[in-house]
Amino acid sequence: MSVNKSVTEFILFGLTQDVGKQKETFGVFLILYFATLLGNFLIVMTIKTSRIPGSPKYFFLFYLSFADACFSTTTASRLIVDAFSQDKTISYNECMIQVFGAHFFGCMGIFVLIFMAFCHCIAVCKPLRYTTIMSWHLCGVPVILAWVVPCIHSSAQIFLALRLPFCGPSVIDHYFCDLQPLLKLACMDMSVINLLVVSNSGAIRMVCFIMLFISYVIILYSLRNHSAEGRRKALSTCTSHFIVVVIFFGLCIFIYTCPPTTFPIDKMVAVFYTIGTPLLNPPIYTLWNEEVKMP
Repeated sequence: MSVNKSVTEFILFGLTQDVGKQKETFGVFLILYFATLLGNFLIVMTIKTSRIPGSPKYFFLFYLSFADACFSTTTASRLIVDAFSQDKTISYNECMIQVFGAHFFGCMGIFVLIFMAFCHCIAVCKPLRYTTIMSWHLCGVPVILAWVVPCIHSSAQIFLALRLPFCGPSVIDHYFCDLQPLLKLACMDMSVINLLVVSNSGAIRMVCFIMLFISYVIILYSLRNHSAEGRRKALSTCTSHFIVVVIFFGLCIFIYTCPPTTFPIDKMVAVFYTIGTPLLNPPIYTLWNEEVKMP
């Protein structure tokens, strides 16, 4: 099938068509977006300028904050602009770029979370060998994977999106371009492509979540041999990461394992994992982490 050229632009429906609520949406999400950028930027600068970069877990936290800031920018910026502007059209090429960017930085965040869980697991299970196992050479490999694998995943998403035939209408019932709302507009049987989308997004996230869950089972099992103080420190380190994992993966799994029918709750769930989670990550990590709070 050739690449679709019958549609040159789409119209993003957004969160609401009410003019008054659109103004409220603009104000609220502009504040949330800047708060997200500020929080993640402060974590990046804190890790870069303080003594804590010597620990691999903060090396990964640096990339998580970077991915969160970019992920939020890819999705939230369009919502803010459309809430302020009367023209809610997005070109076909811009839509495809947004699909790629959202999946790229979202997948990067997922992989960084997995590597952070592995880092925590080593710290709890092999504390005496932690610095030897988690060498800077070993840390560099996951970072490379965190760039390469999302690129492959996003390219697969774009491969599917570019082959969707659109005959009209061109109104996307969402606030940013993603494969699930685009599937509703395609004028062909979407059962096979939707299965591929679920396999590439929902199933991958499910497998990653299971991997993270297993790592925390191992951590909790290993803590039985630690002292009360050791358990407290280990749980303090892991709790913030576990909260982020449950929130982000739970919402992602809900979105990408649902049928390609957009319900009102879908957009609210998407708002939380595209804007809310990147906003909550900085306070979650700083509130539960004494090292980050220390000057």
